[in-house]
Parts: sequence; C-alpha cells; structure tokens
Amino acid sequence: MVSIKLLGIAGSLRKASTNRGLLRAAQANLPDNAGLEIADLTDIPFYNQDITEKPASVNRVLAQIGAADGLVLASTEYNYSLAPALKNILDWASREPNNALLARKPVAILGAGGGMGTSRAQYHLRQVCVFLDMWPLNKPEVFASAFAGGFDADGNLIDEKLTGQVRELMRALVAVVAAHR
Repeated sequence: MVSIKLLGIAGSLRKASTNRGLLRAAQANLPDNAGLEIADLTDIPFYNQDITEKPASVNRVLAQIGAADGLVLASTEYNYSLAPALKNILDWASREPNNALLARKPVAILGAGGGMGTSRAQYHLRQVCVFLDMWPLNKPEVFASAFAGGFDADGNLIDEKLTGQVRELMRALVAVVAAHR
C-alpha cells in the first residue's frame, strides 16, 4: 500500500533526458510504501508577476507539489547552475500564500550531466531549497555522468552502481518523510 507520495521534477525538458531517466529509476526503486509521480514541465510558462491568473499547466503542477509528501529534484547543469525549468516551477510554487507548498517539504536531489556530474548545480539548488525552507537531504548524494555509459539512448539508467545509489537516496527520503509525519 502506497502511503508516501513523492513527486519527481526534472530540470531537463528533453524526451531522452538522463535526468528524467534518473527519476524513472527512482520510481522503479522505491520502498513498497511509497509511490512517485513525475511532473511534466514542458508547458509551464516563465513566472511573471504580471500574470494574475495562473495557467492551467501551472495549477496542475502546483497541485502535484501540494499533494506530495516529498520531492525528488533531478537537476541537470547549465552554465554551473540549475536548469531554468526547475528553478521556474519552484518560483511559481514559492508564490503560494505562506510558501505553503514548499516549506518544510523533504527533498532528495540528484542529477546527471557532464564534467562533475551536476555537483555545482546541485549545490546551487540546495541554496534555493534552504531559502524556500525546504528540507534537502544531505546524504546520500547522487552525481551521475550522463556520458560515461550509464544511460541508454533513451536516457534510461542502466548502470547498476548508480541504480543502487538512487535506491539508497529513495530509502533515505522515504525514511525522512515517515519520521516527519
């Protein structure tokens, strides 16, 4: 029985994104008492305070965030920072009264990319999470190289060691969510 609801959000919008692949791996490696839905950000407009009525696409993802007990954020790295799509949905969510959708929400962070495997983007994302009063897990950390053969052509995780790291991260997140209920 699924009693813990998680929402995965990938910063990359590509169909064959390795970060979306990490979320699919997280989905497949959850403890029995948890479920993970993956948000679709492809139709989310940039946050603009002049937009007085939220678009349906934004309301859809905000409802998913509100229903989730915890978040799994898969951050690619663009120019030493997190992807605009991921930051954008956090900006939209943070505008809810009293930051009700994000405050005190446990968060697991992981990412796949080049070079240092999104480490700089993840550290930047942690800063954003702290400001938004979210609870990012400190350990374990998952930094995946998107170009070292750990993913297939469709972005699916095929590396057993990385799959084990994702599994441990999901166990840790579920344990934190359960402890804070």
